[in-house]
Amino acid sequence: MVLCGSVAFYEHINVLAAELEKLGFKAVVPETAAKMAKTKDYRVESVKTWYQNPEDFKEKARLMSEHFKEISEGNLLLIVNDEKHGQPGYIGSNVLLEMGIGFYLKKPIYLLNEVNKEAQNYEEVAGMAPIIINGNLTKISKE
Repeated sequence: MVLCGSVAFYEHINVLAAELEKLGFKAVVPETAAKMAKTKDYRVESVKTWYQNPEDFKEKARLMSEHFKEISEGNLLLIVNDEKHGQPGYIGSNVLLEMGIGFYLKKPIYLLNEVNKEAQNYEEVAGMAPIIINGNLTKISKE
């Protein structure tokens, strides 16, 4: 199982990954989430250095490519779509890309929370027919 979500949710993603491991899943988190867990530094600005140094966009591209590879090798996706910027069920551009890859590869896609019907990308997210679990990890199928 591959977990995806905004960098702002990485602390929650790491908590969920530990809970999923206890339920018998092999949980894969983004590389940056794993690094944040080790350092206990979950400040978004400490990892998004490309805004100050555009050369670092190469690192952003590498991180994206690595996570896309994990998605292709995984059996399902769990999208962590908590509230961000006052928007419940937030799914940003990068996570939408990740969902699109999972959808194209016919991977089951689970959403932790309801889809935000007011979001700009609602149509695309809903069109991928994700399974909404409303925070209940036991609703994720092991098959």
